[in-house]
Amino acid sequence: MLIRDARREAGLTQAALAARAGTTQTAIARLERPGSNPRFATLERMLAASGHRLRAESAPGPPDEDESLIATHVRMTPAERASYHDAGYENLRQMITRARRVDG
Repeated sequence: MLIRDARREAGLTQAALAARAGTTQTAIARLERPGSNPRFATLERMLAASGHRLRAESAPGPPDEDESLIATHVRMTPAERASYHDAGYENLRQMITRARRVDG
């Protein structure tokens, strides 16, 4: 989609972009198809041929852990944490028992 959008914004046909990029119209069509997975260098070259520049940035993603859940557990007393653990274990044990009944 990125290549197609850049090409259209530049007012180029697939053939014109192919000529600028030194490839074929068929290759451009293949790159513009949903699910295409061009290499970074190919994407950069196609965008440059359409008068665009590829800019890659890195930004931190969300943490892997739920910090609010951690904070909730830190505020619990040891007895509350043990009770919470026991309840979770009991729920898991019941799910396993039900699953075994269903599987036969």
